[in-house]
This record gives sequence, C-alpha cells and structure tokens, in this order.
Amino acid sequence: MKELFRRHRKSLQRPLVRRRPSDRRHSASSTTGSGVGFGSALRLLLNVRTAAGQVFALQVAIVLLLVVAGVAALAVQVARDGTRDAERQSVTAAEAFANAPGTAEALKSADPTAVLQPRAEAARQRTGVDFVVVLDTNGIRLTYPDPRQIGKPFVGTIKPSLEGRTIVERAGGPPVPGGTGTAIQAVAPVKDTDGSVVGLVSSGITVENVSSLVDQQLPIILGTGAAALVASTLGTALVARRLRRQTHGLAPAEMTRMYEHHDAVFHAVREGVLIIHADGRLLLANEEARRLLDLPADAEQRPVGDLELDERTARLLSSGEPVTDAVHLAGDRLLAVNKRPTAPYGGQAGWVVTLRDTTELAAVTGRAEVARERLSLLYEAGVRIGTTLDVTRTCEELAEAAVPRFAGVVTVELLDPVLRGEEPPGASTEMRRTAAFGLEGAHALHPVGELIRFVPAGPVAAAVISGRAVLEPDLSASEGWRVQDPERAQRVLDQGIHSLVVVPLRARGVLLGAVNFWRTDGSPPFDEEDIFVAEELAARAAVCIDNARRYTREHTMAVTLQRSLLPRGLPEQNALEAAYRYLPAQAGVGGDWFDVIPLSGARVALVVGDVVGHGLHAAATMGRLRTAVHNFSTLDMPPDDLLSRLDELVAHIDDEESAAGEDGQGITGATCLYAIYDPVDGRMVAATAGHLGPAVVHPDGAVEFPRLPVSPPLGLGAGLPFESAEVTLPEDSRLVLYTDGLVEDRTRDLDAGLEALRRALTGPGRTPEATCAAVIDAMLPARPTDDIALLVARTRRLGSAQVAVWDVPRDPAAVSMVRTACARRLEAWGLEDIGFATELILSELITNAIRYGAEPITVRLLRDRTLICEVSDGSSTSPHLRRAKTTDEGGRGLFLVARYAERWGTRYTPDGKVIWTEQSLHGGAAEPGGYLGDVLLDQWTEDDY
Repeated sequence: MKELFRRHRKSLQRPLVRRRPSDRRHSASSTTGSGVGFGSALRLLLNVRTAAGQVFALQVAIVLLLVVAGVAALAVQVARDGTRDAERQSVTAAEAFANAPGTAEALKSADPTAVLQPRAEAARQRTGVDFVVVLDTNGIRLTYPDPRQIGKPFVGTIKPSLEGRTIVERAGGPPVPGGTGTAIQAVAPVKDTDGSVVGLVSSGITVENVSSLVDQQLPIILGTGAAALVASTLGTALVARRLRRQTHGLAPAEMTRMYEHHDAVFHAVREGVLIIHADGRLLLANEEARRLLDLPADAEQRPVGDLELDERTARLLSSGEPVTDAVHLAGDRLLAVNKRPTAPYGGQAGWVVTLRDTTELAAVTGRAEVARERLSLLYEAGVRIGTTLDVTRTCEELAEAAVPRFAGVVTVELLDPVLRGEEPPGASTEMRRTAAFGLEGAHALHPVGELIRFVPAGPVAAAVISGRAVLEPDLSASEGWRVQDPERAQRVLDQGIHSLVVVPLRARGVLLGAVNFWRTDGSPPFDEEDIFVAEELAARAAVCIDNARRYTREHTMAVTLQRSLLPRGLPEQNALEAAYRYLPAQAGVGGDWFDVIPLSGARVALVVGDVVGHGLHAAATMGRLRTAVHNFSTLDMPPDDLLSRLDELVAHIDDEESAAGEDGQGITGATCLYAIYDPVDGRMVAATAGHLGPAVVHPDGAVEFPRLPVSPPLGLGAGLPFESAEVTLPEDSRLVLYTDGLVEDRTRDLDAGLEALRRALTGPGRTPEATCAAVIDAMLPARPTDDIALLVARTRRLGSAQVAVWDVPRDPAAVSMVRTACARRLEAWGLEDIGFATELILSELITNAIRYGAEPITVRLLRDRTLICEVSDGSSTSPHLRRAKTTDEGGRGLFLVARYAERWGTRYTPDGKVIWTEQSLHGGAAEPGGYLGDVLLDQWTEDDY
C-alpha cells in the first residue's frame, strides 16, 4: 500500500515536472511580466469556449440587466416622488395665497384683476410653481401668467372647492412660463369672514418639469453600470490568471487524465484512505474508509469530532501526531492505522490516514478491552462508594456502582451491630439485608430490612466462614443455595437470575457482612476472572462501611452525651409558658444549649448558648458551661455579673487545657445570652456574650429585635466589662431565644436569616409550641450544618391581688403592725394554715432588717406556686446561718427561718439586698409549745448579722 501511494504521488508530480515547451514558455510569460500575463488573461476572457470567457459573458449580462433594472426603478421612484412633491407644493401655494390677507377683499373689489394679478405673479415666482391663478365663483380666470387668458373659463374641477374643500388633480390648460401640457394643480377656496366662498385659487406644476428629474439621475446610473462592468472585467481577468497559475498550465485533457488516475488509485485500493485538513475537517474519504469507520454520506468537509465516531477514534484522527502501524479498535473491527503529514509534499497542510482491517486480532483486543472495562469499573466505584458517613447509604452506593456494568442485581447484608455502629462480636451467619439494587417490581429475593439466617450449606455461610469469595456460576445446579429456601429459590430462577458471586465484607480482619452479585438473563454467567473484580469492589466498600460504622458509633456517643447534658424538660413555674426545639447537625453534634431556671421572687432566667465546634469535646464543654450557669444563677447575680464570672471561668479552663498540652481543644469562642424576667412588673434584664440578641413578638403580632450592648464571646473578654439592657414586656408577649444555626448557614447570610425569622414569627395568638413549629418549618435547611436551639417563652404577669407590699419604718414597734397586716392578707388568700410560720419568719427578718439594716425597709408577699416573703433594706451585709451555743445570745433567728421555710436566700440589688423565703401553700403550721416549742425558743436569737 505504501509503494502504491509513492507511485501515485509521482504520477501526480510528473505533469508538474515534465512540461511541454509551450507550457514552459507560457509559464515563464505569466510570471516574468505582469503585462504579458494580463494580456493572456484577457484573451481567455474573449474566448467564449473557455470557462473564463463564459463567466465573463455571464457577468456582462448580469451587469447590463442590473443597469436596466436600476434605470427603470429610478424612473418609477423619481416620478412617484416628483408627483408627490408637486402635489404638496401646489396645495401649499394655493392655500397660502387663498388665505393671504387681502385676497378675499380684493375679490370683492371693483377690479379684482388689477389688485390680484401682480400678487399672483409674485407668489408664483416665490413658491416655484408654474402658475398661480385666481378664479371667481363661476370659474372665470381673474389672473394668469399670460394676461391674454384672463377672463376665460378655468380648465379643471371647481365644484368641490366651491363647497370649501381643497382638491388636487391633473388637467391641461393654456401655456404658462414653465411649459405646456398636463399639469398637477391644486384648487383651494377663498373664504370670507363669514365662511362663505368668494373665490378660488389654483396653483400647479407641469408634468414635464417633474419628469426632468429622471434625466438628471440617468447619467449617474449609466456611469455606475460602466464602472461595474470594468471592475468585473478586471476581476475576471485576475481570476483567470490565478486559475492558470494553480493548474500549472495544464490543458483540460491532461487534468482529466490526472483526475482519472487519482480516482482509480484512491477508490480501487482495499485500504481506507482519509485526507484530513490541519483544522480537523475531513476533506476526502474513499469507500473502504467509509465502510471501516461507518462514516455518514455527508462526512466530507465536516469536523472529525462531528462524525459520531467513538472518542478514541476521533482523538486519534484529530491529533497532531504521526502514527505508524498503530492497532486501534473501531467498533467491532481492529484496524492498523498509519498517519502522515501532507505538508512536505505540497498542497494544504493536513494529514493522510490509511486504515487496514486486522479483525483477526479481535480476540486479543477483546480481552484487553475487558480488562480495561474492569479497571474503569473499579476506578469509578472507588469514586462513588463512601461519599457519606452513613452505613446504609454506603451499601447502596456499592450496589449502584456494580449495576449494570458488572451484575444485574446486587444485594448487601450487614450484621446488626454494624448498623448500630457497634463493633461486631465475631463471624455470624445471621445478617440483615441493608441494600438492594437492580430489582424492578415484585421480586423473590429477601426485601431490604429483613433479618436473614443463612444456612451453613449455602454460599453466603461458606463465604463468611472461609473469608473468601464463593462462585455459583449456575444457580439451578447449586444444591447448597437451594437448601436455604427451595420455594423462594425457584421463584428467583423463574425471574431470570442464574449466576451468583458472594464476597464477605471484611475490614481490619473483622467481618461486617456480605455482598451478593447476581446476573440475570441476557448476561453471561460469572467466571473465575470475575471473582477478582467482585473482591476488589467488596474490599473498597468494606473500608468505607467500617469508617461509617465507627463514625456512627462516635456520633451516637456524642448525641447521647449531648442529650444527657441538655434539659430533659422545663421546670414548673408560673412566670412564663415555654416551649423549645433542639436539632443537632447532621454532620455531628455541637455545643448549643438552652435553659429555663427558676429564680427567687417568682423570676425566671432564660439561657441560650453556643460552643464553637462539633464532636464530643464541644458537647462536654457545653455541659460544663451549662452547669456553671446553673451554679452562678443560684447566687441571684445580675446578667452582666453572671457573664463576667462565666468569662473568667472559660479563660481559666482554656489556660488549664493549654498547660496540659491539649492544643486546639480550648473553648474560646463560646457565646451565651442570659435574660431574667420578673412577672411582677414585666421587666426583662438581659446581657449577651457574643450571642445573637432575642426577638420579641408583641401581643399584636409585631416582631422586634431589642438592641443589647455588644460584648465579646466568652474567653475573649480581655477584662472588658459586660453590660446589660432592660426591656419591659407586655403580658402575653413572646420572647424568642435562638442560636446562629437557625438563621445563618452556607447559603444564607445573617441579615437574610433574621428577616426570614421575622416573617416566621409575625402573627398574633400563637402558643409557644405553635411558634416553635412554625419557625422550624420555615427556617430549617435541608441538611443542617450546625446545631439549632430555639426557646420560645410567653410572658405572664402576677396580678395585683397576688402581690402585697408594705414600707416598714425603722422602729421595732412596727414589727407587730406589719405582722398583723400580713396575717390579714394571708386570711384573704386563704392561707391561714401557714399563718403562724409566716408571722414567725417575717418577725425574724423584719427585726433583723430594723436592727442591722438600713432604710428603706420593705416587705413584699407574693402568692405564686409558693408563698414568697421578701424583706429588703438598703444594707449590703448578708446574714448567714450558724448553730448557736447554749451560752450564745444570738444565732438562732435564721435557724428558725430555715426550719419553717422550704427555701431561703439573699440577693443583692443596686440599692441593697433582699432576703427571701419560700413556703408551700399547703404545708401545715408548726404548733407552738411542747418540746419543739421549747427547742425553738432555746435557739431564738436576733444576733444573726
């Protein structure tokens, strides 16, 4: 084939080298001087037998036809435009003269002609019309360019103008200075002041003056046509000269013989031949190449990439590299390909490709292709399996990766402990079907989720026990497989499943489960070579399943720890009606928390916080901070003081962990919002440490985000003070506390999240539970990347009938009066049963305040879930409980208070302190006297400060 192409190339080059003397002379004349070459080109044009002469004759005919058509079109257009302009000019001149001042008066004068004749001539010269004629109502001319025509009847239509309209018409008349013949004239009425027509004015232009415009344009058209003809002649001559150069002076007969030779060689050989341009277009292809590559009929002049070839073939043909005897698979044919550039041999830059069919090597190539497909399958499976840390999803990815390229159906079974994230206890033949793919409609295989106990004689048990893959090429002949469930096995065979490979899933030497690869009708049975692929798929999937199992275990532990550290319910109290939602992130637990903490005086503290990060460390840190907040809240600290103490604690913990070498495990970056609500006056005092402020939903449904002083997150305070803000909330308001996971994620910034929260909260009449549901439905992202904590509390108020307040003068005699007033209020509340104990408590607290405190002294009783007694004074000294000795004169008062009250304590205010006690509303009163009374009297003292 190579020798054939070398001969063909020499035959193509022979006419270019061995020319006749006349050809050489002609070539020399065409290249040595432009004059001689151009003269020969002109001679070609004048010979109508040549292609150049025929093209030249056609161009001359086309130019002449265009010139004639242009003249005709111009004549029609100029005539139409001229007539339109003449009509407009005539109407303008006639109406202008008819409406000119003095025209109507002149028509009513004794000698209209004497007045109007000079005016009409002057108007004719100014307007450029050929005549301006004034008529009376009978159509008699009163003016005319030729005075001899004055007094004669007007030639034209005047009836519409006598009715008050202006008309335009064509009509003939006597000669005028502009010419004779038909004229385009307008007739306009002259109206008197009362609207009556007193005369007519006609002006016009002769038609011959309009047509003269065509004669003015005709030379331009003819000149343009002549120029086009000259340019066409020169262009054709240049093309003829170029054609002669490109054919190298060959005569038509020689070119015909050369083409016949080329055609015979190109199409007769039994090798495929392609000529491809440097830009990737297919220029030529013989029949053999079309057959081998299955090219379409219109393949020539199309890019190689658009010929619907397979990717490898298209890449080979369009590449810029030569190829020598390359073996290439195209469809079901094995081709030997040679590719050489055409540039060194003349012509356009490109490539010549020869294709030789070598299908006898198809068996070898087939095995190579199968190996390539298997490697491709394993590569793609490695990418697709293990994209998540979910055990079930990883099993589904294994099944999806193997169907349909390796198996028709894939099922995966795992041990139950693996699904729970636990360490498998050992090899077991009891597994749960976790994934199945490739099944359509009703099928006979065990469904997903079913626990299967595989019999020892079956292939699954054999694979699990041996730890190696088991091949069942023909299931109909497998007795061990049938014994598992003969009836089900027959239904499986009836559905076309005929071959099976079972591979155990093992990672780190531990059995996790097994995977079954099934082949159905239309696919060959599994063989020994398929076992390698099945084992590789199972090995890669087992590692991913084990990683997911361990992540599931750690995630479960973290979630368990986190939920054990979060509130398991809300405490009972009457100040607020509260509801909450806590949603951990799908990627792992975090450090978000919330709390509702009852305080003294019927007050309630609301807390929400966030620890940056995820995992066990974040959950444990959250528990430490929540415990610290609980402990600090028992001291009845204001919110800003509590956050200052918490900030110091976080900084101390960070220092300890840094000293222990636990790099990166600090809790710097934790945030917290602490708010205290007082149901007596509806005040809320709140402070924040780097946390988002609360939202307040007013009773009318309007949403507000109160501004709180900005403070840094916990651990970053650097000694800066925390500040609090005070807000008065109407009764039935809803206070909403949340973490940033609710309003901010990767697809939504903070401002957009807050606006979405506002929309979700807007609306009156919702309960806290309904508010939580509405917010979660509107705000929860599809895959939360951070924990979400939401706490909604609806405010309540203690009515005036539940609160009693007395100002106490600093006089010991006032103790009995206040005690008596309190006793009456307890009777009004129906609490006579605890009257004695309450009087005893108040007596002790008021006496101590008068003796050791400072003014003002106030007593307040609150009837809530318990009876709350509060005695406040202006002193900051705090009493403390101690056991008095027999010889002590004091130290027994607070012991008595602690004996009769369920709880008691002290909280500090900006003006002093409050000592408070709580008593059960249904507790019985201690009777005085007897041994208990004696003991109490023995412990009595007033020296408790």
